[in-house]
Amino acid sequence: MTEPRRPLHYLVLSAVCALALLAAALYSHGRIARARHQLALDALAGVLPRDSYDNDPLRDRILLTHPALGSAAPLPLLRARRGGAPAALVVEAVAQGYAGPIRLHVGIARDGRVLGVRVLSQQETPGLGDAFQRDGGYWLGRFDGRSLQDPVPEGWRLRRDGGEFDQFAGATVTPRAIVLRLRDVLQAYAQDGEQWFAQPAQP
Repeated sequence: MTEPRRPLHYLVLSAVCALALLAAALYSHGRIARARHQLALDALAGVLPRDSYDNDPLRDRILLTHPALGSAAPLPLLRARRGGAPAALVVEAVAQGYAGPIRLHVGIARDGRVLGVRVLSQQETPGLGDAFQRDGGYWLGRFDGRSLQDPVPEGWRLRRDGGEFDQFAGATVTPRAIVLRLRDVLQAYAQDGEQWFAQPAQP
């Protein structure tokens, strides 16, 4: 005995319900994606002031391989622009701390000044990690506004090594590694920064 055919309006209703569910799922997915994107932009504020750009630096990025970054693997570099002109960069770099690698975000203004330094991940002991709070901590903030002219490259060392930067209590290896990595990043930017801005964006 064959199954009776369903009336056409049932088939239409089923199709409409399926499309409605699909639209709701796509809408929810879009809202979640936009929320995550905004959170990522907000997280950049400590190294890239919101009023310094009018593009979307998360979508204007390249993957960079450079010895100054402290990683053999390509690292993301975000580009901030205002009116289409280069305004700043956010460089990801890696310093070798006492307990393991320390991943850094370094904001650099077009003129080579440090806009901010934040730690993305680190493995230091809790006492040393206090210098790396999400807001930059008491130690990382001392790099804000500094450049290769303030101090000159020879000054980008700890005071105990003849430079201009204090270490933090109970640690030498980690602050030394961070200061030297920042110096290397700034030197690389001074040499290659214009090329970094000119490369086509990558997904």
